[in-house]
Amino acid sequence: MIHVHHLEKSRSHRILWLLEVLALDYDIHVYQRDRKTQQAPAALKNIHPLGKSPVIMDGELVIAESGAIIDYLLHTYGKECLQPSVDNIADWVDYRYWLHYAEGSLMPLLVMQLVFKKIPEQSPWLIKPLAKGIGDKVSQQFLAPQLKQHLGFIEDHLARKENFAGEWPSGADIQMSLPLQAIAATQTLTTYPAIMRFVARVDADPAWQRVVERAGPLTVPGE
Repeated sequence: MIHVHHLEKSRSHRILWLLEVLALDYDIHVYQRDRKTQQAPAALKNIHPLGKSPVIMDGELVIAESGAIIDYLLHTYGKECLQPSVDNIADWVDYRYWLHYAEGSLMPLLVMQLVFKKIPEQSPWLIKPLAKGIGDKVSQQFLAPQLKQHLGFIEDHLARKENFAGEWPSGADIQMSLPLQAIAATQTLTTYPAIMRFVARVDADPAWQRVVERAGPLTVPGE
């Protein structure tokens, strides 16, 4: 039995989706964020020293980081499904790229957006206007243009290939689902129809719907 340590408003849902796609038995251990700080509870550090989520336990193994968890589950239980064969090196490289791009390039922008949004909310009232002005400036001059560039890049890929790599849903699709769902939850994507189709495809996937039934809908910080 695989145990998933699931923190609310975190990256855990896509790991549950993969487990459902693979039809594996699993238990969910749910953790709530601190209502004031929005940080994970200290109890998660009993599972992994960094106290982050998702983390899975499979027997004696404790595995953290979404990409590492996806690699482990597909290697151990996937029987070479949900990822292109190394015999097709172009598709294999594409798959690896998007698997790492999600956390290495896209998510840092979303996290920075959230941080600069939260800074004014948590600042003393006297400096709230200053903090908001700085946050708005960083967002307008750096984060928004960067995110627009990334969304255009993703849109172009999905317009040509419909999903990220391999047959639906590949491990790369599962990894990319969360940042795109988070973006779709917080802004209008009418100028990115291929991304909208991808997010709608995730929402309609039977395995994803089973996750929502079992663990509740995906929510993202700042939503």
